[in-house]
Amino acid sequence: MNPKSSTSNDNFFEKVYEVTLLVPKGRVTTYGAIARYLGAAQSARMVGWALNVCNTYRQWVPAHRVVNRAGQLTGKIHFPGSNTMQELLESEGIRVEDGAVVNFENHFWDPNIELQ
Repeated sequence: MNPKSSTSNDNFFEKVYEVTLLVPKGRVTTYGAIARYLGAAQSARMVGWALNVCNTYRQWVPAHRVVNRAGQLTGKIHFPGSNTMQELLESEGIRVEDGAVVNFENHFWDPNIELQ
């Protein structure tokens, strides 16, 4: 399945970008949390696909603030440098060790709670 091939995907991708734009500096959320917020709980992977191509969106999307459910920087391979995602998070005061956010629970931003 090509995530860029469908109009419905394009609409979903835009919704992903809109939520990601709301993640505050110094906080992180997860692919699954965004999917649940959008009413598509089983679509965490599709959220990842959307963020992989967010450079085509009309404005900059802080995709570095989206990690997996364990706080790991699984999307780091989609950034221009091998440490870019970590560097962006650290510039916002989030410590990263061994490819994961330190004290993930303290930095977690849940759109299902924050955007009610």
